[in-house]
Amino acid sequence: AEYLRLAFTATFFAGITQVTLGFLRLGFLIDFLSHAAIIGFMAGAAITIALQQLKGLLGIQKFTKKTDIISVMRAVWGSVHHEWNWQTILIGVSFLSFLLLTKYIGKKNKKFFWVPAIAPLISVILSTFFVYITHAEKKGVQIVKNIEKGINPSSVNQIYFTGDYLLKGLKIGVVAGMIALTEAVAIGRTFASMKDYQLDGNKEMVALGAMNVVGSLASCYVATGSFSRSAVNFMSGCETAVSNIIMSCVVFLTLEFLTPLFKYTPNAILAAIIISAVVGLIDVKAAILVWKIDKFDFVACLGAFLGVVFVSVEIGLLIAVIISFAKILLQVTRPRTAILGKVPRTNVYRNILQYPEATKVPGVLIVRVDSAIYFSNSNYVKERILRWLMDEEEKVKAACQPTIHFLIVEMSPVTDIDTSGIHALEELHRSLEKKNIQLILANPGPMVMDKLEASKFANLIGDDKIFLTVADAVSSCSPKLVENV
Repeated sequence: AEYLRLAFTATFFAGITQVTLGFLRLGFLIDFLSHAAIIGFMAGAAITIALQQLKGLLGIQKFTKKTDIISVMRAVWGSVHHEWNWQTILIGVSFLSFLLLTKYIGKKNKKFFWVPAIAPLISVILSTFFVYITHAEKKGVQIVKNIEKGINPSSVNQIYFTGDYLLKGLKIGVVAGMIALTEAVAIGRTFASMKDYQLDGNKEMVALGAMNVVGSLASCYVATGSFSRSAVNFMSGCETAVSNIIMSCVVFLTLEFLTPLFKYTPNAILAAIIISAVVGLIDVKAAILVWKIDKFDFVACLGAFLGVVFVSVEIGLLIAVIISFAKILLQVTRPRTAILGKVPRTNVYRNILQYPEATKVPGVLIVRVDSAIYFSNSNYVKERILRWLMDEEEKVKAACQPTIHFLIVEMSPVTDIDTSGIHALEELHRSLEKKNIQLILANPGPMVMDKLEASKFANLIGDDKIFLTVADAVSSCSPKLVENV
């Protein structure tokens, strides 16, 4: 009874979380769960759910309530000699193989999309009939037994609004609500791109939240958009919500008249259906692609996966968010910088690492900053530029080339700058003056330019030291050398 009440409470607060995010237009919060983190989280959740179903698949009666893989496997192997039921295992494994086979057929040939869609129903009917005619329940095969007819009763009085379970229900509800939102919006975006329409994330959140709030009052647990059912609707040619109305009517008729037929349904077939469903959440190819594209993203993916599998869903989610935030902070505090060179036979200046044929202009160092300059990265940007300058001075000295007299900072990627950033430029200017090197700025944006003028920095270096392009800046400080490059 307490478990059910906690489930309804979590559902209620999941809905409240979703509605609140929608009304306050805070949908951007779910974007802090990166795609890589979601891949790891969903894979970990799939394994956790599948491991919990081993109880029904193997016929185990006493099972752990913990979700981590170590506790579950200890419970499974601890009961291998006295609780495993071979009839149950035979039923479960046979139909699990059937379900996985139908999934494979549907994936290989799009014409047979309906095969994996009806496979669970066929499995339930066949397994129920098999148990009924053989009376396998007398040999230890656990069955569903009696299912009450009719629609769900009201659960308004079952939700915890006070007491010890309120905080737990709130915590679980917020986490489940965020995950449900992430999945629903991801699924919505997928079909929006396929059908070429726009998706309003905030309206999706309000609708999803309202559904869960109402559901929590009618004995329902947390629900979200289903990719498999949406795919079946899409492949069937459904265009409107009428398909969902028809589906609801069928479910209503089933609950009212057909529930006695499921009395002999074995628990093993339900476990097999759940396992076959969650297997699709484990996307190994996507994880491999993440590894190839971005190693830091893969760390977030792996952290979420291991956190869910070895500790809990909440810890896995927390690890994913922390790693994602760490990546953001790293990118903000350590922006990319690059030395630019002149592409031959053009007036274009590009990163010399990306364009090896680009040549440096003698006596001039051109550095590009690929980020806004804020208090969080201003010192790093200044020190990085000075380090580039020091390294370049050593190289030209060793090669007996002209010494550097001009430092050009390409600022087109700098979308904004704050007082700390301007202070860092002032310190850079003073350091360069001691070396008899002139600081020149190229192509600062309008917002950056306004702040440079307001702070008098433009006057400090001179308005004639701010140019529209790098080519103009180089031509101004070293025209004869440029003609020869």
